[in-house]
Amino acid sequence: MNFKAICTDIDGTLLNSERSLSPKLISIVSSISTEIPFFLASARMPAAMRHLLQDLNRPKEPLIAYNGALVLDGNGKVLESISIPLPLVEQVVLLANSFQLHTSLLYGEEWHTRNEDYFAIREIKNTKVVPSWADPLVVIELWKRDNHGAHKVMCMGEPSKIALLYETLNEKLGDQLHLYRSKNTYLEIAPKSISKATGLKKILEENYSGIGMHEVVAFGDGYNDIELLQQAGWGVAVENAFSEVKAVANEVTKHHKEDGVANTLARIFLDKK
Repeated sequence: MNFKAICTDIDGTLLNSERSLSPKLISIVSSISTEIPFFLASARMPAAMRHLLQDLNRPKEPLIAYNGALVLDGNGKVLESISIPLPLVEQVVLLANSFQLHTSLLYGEEWHTRNEDYFAIREIKNTKVVPSWADPLVVIELWKRDNHGAHKVMCMGEPSKIALLYETLNEKLGDQLHLYRSKNTYLEIAPKSISKATGLKKILEENYSGIGMHEVVAFGDGYNDIELLQQAGWGVAVENAFSEVKAVANEVTKHHKEDGVANTLARIFLDKK
């Protein structure tokens, strides 16, 4: 198959054990023709993705942020923006507050959270982005004037409290929200209608009409990558992926700590074993 594009998850897939891009990966991606677009698809905000594109020598590639809730072309133009309605955001925040959990609100390039706590500090280190220190309930009132909701709500805390929040939200609002536990201490909340696959389709429709989903090689490790791997022409799961992700993949490559993505890219696009 003559594949014409690449789409990959970031955390747990593209990044190594140091949560960075390995020299091998950078070298291989730099060797692949720029006529083959390289799309990043992540739950991250755009600012936490752009520095990776710079390091990969692909600064003008489109981005699929917030699991597909925000899709940007290579010049930063918004191709898709789907947010969680503010009444739902407010319900989530109030419930998370009652469990004394860390709560972050994200929209576009904005990241708001109340305190510089353990979870905020860890996210700053991992994403290289610093939030605005603001009470989420105050942010909601400001957003009401701007007439938009959140692209993502992120709650973090003790595993037992996160599990309880997930169960409660799933029962009350599961038909209106996409709930994803990326770790036992994380709950990521997104609009129900979006996915990385819908984000990729939007990019191809708007900017790459000559490329079909069947001509894309996609990589992932988490539950939020399943649709992407299913709908791409060649879905690749890293060795550390959940078993459900491996089950839908066309191929299982090496662990993300062992340059799995780099090895598969070299084989497919550079004809290197």
